[in-house]
Amino acid sequence: MNIKIPPPLVMAFFAGLMYVLATFLPVGKFDFFGREVLKYIMWALAFFLLLISFLQFYWAKTTTNPINPIKAKKLVMNGIYSYTRNPMYLAMLLFLIGFGLKLGNAFNAITAAGFVYFMNHFQIKREEQALEDLFGKNYKLYCKAVRRWF
Repeated sequence: MNIKIPPPLVMAFFAGLMYVLATFLPVGKFDFFGREVLKYIMWALAFFLLLISFLQFYWAKTTTNPINPIKAKKLVMNGIYSYTRNPMYLAMLLFLIGFGLKLGNAFNAITAAGFVYFMNHFQIKREEQALEDLFGKNYKLYCKAVRRWF
């Protein structure tokens, strides 16, 4: 398996697309009470989720590099990984949702959904296949027990 685009760049592309939509699309503007607070909550959740997931990989002494998952030395299944198989990608999604709230354009929800679609089909499925090849039955059982996103 050889994935060429790092997920943070994919997230940055979708954030740029959100900005372009919010700037140049004349419809879809929205505002509601608490939008600013909700934006910061999404960003804080994204930050802590990313921090916790990186720390768990660090403590397990395994790679966080999604470009080459076959370098993984250990399957991390505890902590946050007992709730979601992809907390780092979930953190990126939460960041995009917060960014969409900042921009205040309803069409950004479609862009965030596009990020999920892209990640599922072009990143996660390839990672899952590589991890299944590497960890076999243990990874299959983990996939059955824990959801992909949340």
